[in-house]
Amino acid sequence: MIVDKLFEKVAANGHVCVGLDTDYSYLPADFAARYNTVDEAIFAFNSQLIEATFDVAACFKVQIAYYEACGIAGMEAYRKTMQLLRTKGAIVIADVKRGDIAKTAEMYAKAHFEGDFESDFITLNPYMGLDSLQPYLPYVREKNKGLFILIRTSNEGAKDIEYLPLTQNRCVYHEVGEKINALGKNYLGTCGFSAVGGVMGCTHADEAREMRNTLDSTFFLIPGYGAQGGKAEDIALYLKSGNGGVVNASRSILLAYKKTENGEPHFAECARNEVLRMQAELWQAIRH
Repeated sequence: MIVDKLFEKVAANGHVCVGLDTDYSYLPADFAARYNTVDEAIFAFNSQLIEATFDVAACFKVQIAYYEACGIAGMEAYRKTMQLLRTKGAIVIADVKRGDIAKTAEMYAKAHFEGDFESDFITLNPYMGLDSLQPYLPYVREKNKGLFILIRTSNEGAKDIEYLPLTQNRCVYHEVGEKINALGKNYLGTCGFSAVGGVMGCTHADEAREMRNTLDSTFFLIPGYGAQGGKAEDIALYLKSGNGGVVNASRSILLAYKKTENGEPHFAECARNEVLRMQAELWQAIRH
């Protein structure tokens, strides 16, 4: 199953999920000027980042909004980026956060698990109910695909809905997480984790052990590291024996060259160094 492949990648390469949330403005000016079109420039930038980080990343997450914002040219860059990642054998997460029902959900599943935009995992929003997840499950069962479903996010607005109390010491996100964990039991890999995973922000370390123990077979996609306040030692609490989760970082990797004097010509090398720095920090926290 795809979750076993991801588990093995984490064991070999560490926990970093490289976020290719590539805004055209992130490209070094001299680099962007070499290309005639937006899609060529963005794809060339992504290609160099992928080449530089492929052997030290667990997976790659491509946030579709950045490409949609550039129109047809952006979606062409998205298509080519997904194709390159698949050709290289990388694990790719399409960060699309779809949440709809019936035939519409079927079409979203087809769009992102087949054809031009094919990925290994996609992100989903479950807050319309579990029937919004059903059209994706045949792909998990029959096509070796996986899901990362929002459970508890890292943004401040998570408190508006996810933290609404249900009973004493239980919130909406507890219920959502337990339902996803139960659903995932039908799609377990040999590693003990499910191909039906969950998005679990790391900005609430006080709840980490409880969520890891309760959601025992849910593989986590973990946002919130770095700028949002999540620390390596917090992330370690969301893992099980050092595995069971990947940690997304986007701008800190894409824009790492801005932290180095004369870094623009070496943006790919700077990105690799940031992945290695993050990788080492996470391993150190896990071992302690």
